[in-house]
Amino acid sequence: MKKSILLVALSFSFCLFAQEIQTAEALVSPRKAEQKIIVGGADADISGFNSQAIQFAIDAMQTSGGTVILNPGNYEINAPIRLKSNIKLVGSGNTTILKKGEGIQTKFIVDADYGELKLAVENADGFEVGMKIQVTDDSNNGCWNVSTAYVTDIEDNIIYIDKGLIRNYCSYLNGLISNASSVIEVIDAENSLISNLVIDGNREKNFFADGCNCAGVLIQKSKRITVDHVTVKDFNGEGISWQITENVTVSNCEISGSGNTGLHPGTGSPFSVIENNKVHHNDRDGLFICWRVYQSRVIGNEFNHNGRFGLCSGYKDTDVIFKNNYIHDNRSDGVNLREERENNAPHRNTFIGNIIENNGTDGGGFGFSIQSPARDLVLKENLFKNSSNTQKAAIYVYSTGLMPTLEHNRFDPHALGELVFE
Repeated sequence: MKKSILLVALSFSFCLFAQEIQTAEALVSPRKAEQKIIVGGADADISGFNSQAIQFAIDAMQTSGGTVILNPGNYEINAPIRLKSNIKLVGSGNTTILKKGEGIQTKFIVDADYGELKLAVENADGFEVGMKIQVTDDSNNGCWNVSTAYVTDIEDNIIYIDKGLIRNYCSYLNGLISNASSVIEVIDAENSLISNLVIDGNREKNFFADGCNCAGVLIQKSKRITVDHVTVKDFNGEGISWQITENVTVSNCEISGSGNTGLHPGTGSPFSVIENNKVHHNDRDGLFICWRVYQSRVIGNEFNHNGRFGLCSGYKDTDVIFKNNYIHDNRSDGVNLREERENNAPHRNTFIGNIIENNGTDGGGFGFSIQSPARDLVLKENLFKNSSNTQKAAIYVYSTGLMPTLEHNRFDPHALGELVFE
């Protein structure tokens, strides 16, 4: 008994001693406060209202991490803001506006070859060191055939760039160089946040930007990135694009007026979370889920008045939950599962509690069309509304598709019926 009491006393004394050590350590080495830099205005740490001022703040904390706070104001963006790891870029709401500068475009007059680091152009006026450029010709003008790079020097009509071209581009095939680029880009980074600001793409004064390489917000080869409470409007390309990523969250955002798709996850971007966004009046799809976007969630969004589909999914986009979305008044189908070979189809996806209403406004479409032989596709407790009679069928299964599992869905009348097979 005495031995037990002694052990308890020794244990208690040791705990007190350990606590005293921890307290002493805290006094000697207090936790370092998160670094913050304020941009915009006379009272800010950095007074400028442009992309250079924002980039200077980001670069200043690229080792320590921290938060860049953008005061209210209109910021002129002439080169993409390059966000780094462990940094938060936080605006002041709708009063913080990042507006893309005017577009510049010229032809290159000598063929631009694979790996080349310079371009001979008709007119280099307006291009500046630090700008990001896009290089195309008529044969290579989309997705991973487009070259992008930063301008490192300009001498007369020669523009030098920081990385070699990825294709051979021919001057006689309408070879073009422009400053079409993102407003914010996150490349080779992790644990970063963009929030509480507006991106104005200034679409009428900018040239079309490729969606795999440029967007209002472009995220590429990055992990654990969050975009929250961000408005992207009138970008001449895609609103938010994330490619070759993991654990990207896009939430509480509004994307409208894009010259292409509103949201574009793809090229292997598993574990994406797309929640509570409003995606409308974009030229192509509201949400285009591209290649290998698996084990992801699409919840509580509104996709409406887009130029093609409200939502489109396909190649290896498996094990995705689509829940409580409102998909309405899109020009073609509300939801489209595009055609893929069976092994590559979007298997094991679940649509639950969605409202799919009045799609097909451009002369008729379907509420939900299935072109893929997608196995284990479940449609549960969805409401298919058709007050405008634009949806020809609630669910249309093409000859290349498979029958989904239907559970407790509700249907308005449709001209061709609730469930139609080609």
